[in-house]
Amino acid sequence: MGDINQLLFVKQHLSEMTGPILEVGSKDYGNTQNLRALFDEKNEYIGIDMADGKGVDIVIDLTKDFDYINSRLKGMRFRTIFCLSVIEHCEQPFKLADNLTRLLEKDGLICVSCPFSWKVHAYPNDYWRFTAAGIEKLFPGVIFDKNRSAALGTKQGEITGIDKNIGRISFSFSRHLKQGHFIRGISANILKGLSHIGILRWLAGHTYLLAPTNIIMVGRKRDELQTT
Repeated sequence: MGDINQLLFVKQHLSEMTGPILEVGSKDYGNTQNLRALFDEKNEYIGIDMADGKGVDIVIDLTKDFDYINSRLKGMRFRTIFCLSVIEHCEQPFKLADNLTRLLEKDGLICVSCPFSWKVHAYPNDYWRFTAAGIEKLFPGVIFDKNRSAALGTKQGEITGIDKNIGRISFSFSRHLKQGHFIRGISANILKGLSHIGILRWLAGHTYLLAPTNIIMVGRKRDELQTT
């Protein structure tokens, strides 16, 4: 179902997203965003999950044999697939990714989000963390647009590009100064100084920490792949 920044990202690209739509991990746990509400009834919307509940149209395990999945979905193919905050909980992420690619229509669009750095959160288990390059390896049949990929923080609206500094909270005065953030640089120096005198000892020896960060990527199925 996604968090607030995943929802905001989807809204930015809504004009490209048409039905039929498949949402993976659609169960509403009470603290998740409702992607379905973004689309009118003209766009057929199917929500699937491993467990029944609000927001779930079909209970299905997407790591099963594709013939079984195809039968449960009655041969449907989708113009848009959402897979947000799901892959980290899957024991067989390559199998999941392959089946999702096969469920895409020709030139269909998939939106994938997963943690780059995040606390352990078991639903029921938590296995993986990913880089953007890792997602591309999972989905070789999809061409991801790097200009439409983003890093998502925990604060509402915290949506930035993906680069080598993804998720970093830097304690380097010079780095902040180069970016034009003098006050941040002073604050970083103060925090670093406190760590050396025994206060905030966990900072000692570190030039940066990683903040909780998700990545989100949008891609289209390669033309040469069949939909069967």
